[in-house]
Amino acid sequence: MANDENDEPREEPRVHDKRRIDPETGEPREPEAAAPESEAPAPGGPQDGADTVGDVSAVSDEELEAMLSSEQRDLVAEYRERAARAEAELVNFRQRVERDRAANREAVIAEVIRALLPAIDDLDRADAHGDLVEGSPLALVSQKLRAGFERYGLTRVGEKGEPFDPKLHDALVQLPSADVESPVIADVIEQGYALGERLIRAAKVAVSVPQE
Repeated sequence: MANDENDEPREEPRVHDKRRIDPETGEPREPEAAAPESEAPAPGGPQDGADTVGDVSAVSDEELEAMLSSEQRDLVAEYRERAARAEAELVNFRQRVERDRAANREAVIAEVIRALLPAIDDLDRADAHGDLVEGSPLALVSQKLRAGFERYGLTRVGEKGEPFDPKLHDALVQLPSADVESPVIADVIEQGYALGERLIRAAKVAVSVPQE
């Protein structure tokens, strides 16, 4: 027969009566006090999921390199050089894109102006014959057209009396003269135009050359 002293005492089951109305008195019961919440972690203590490793940002570059091996330092130097080259190539690429964009824009404007040069020549001839009376509709159209082109940087090439430049002027006639020591434009037969540094059309001129 087993000794009763060795038998472990059995814990009686606890029954929690959660009814809000007392069945004997019919009075409402007071709610039980809530269990105390677990104490909050002390300030400055470790947080859940926080990284317990020391702050690497507090280490200087010199200290960090001292912690690396020779091979690791060479690898870091190589990656730094690659990053510098990549940044320089990106800057050069952006500059090329901007230059190409500006050149394409100027080329498009030049083609539009070149297509309208015959109309400008007709207005020049009308002006030379006195047909562009101030205030007339044709004179207003001429002014607006020229103002629009000048806004894009269109300039005239070839003026009477200026030195002859074969890069800008097309000499149709040569007139020997004792009054000049070098070739000079004597007359402009057809006006030339340039857009910035781009020559759209060379001026057709008559040139006075030194007399032999």
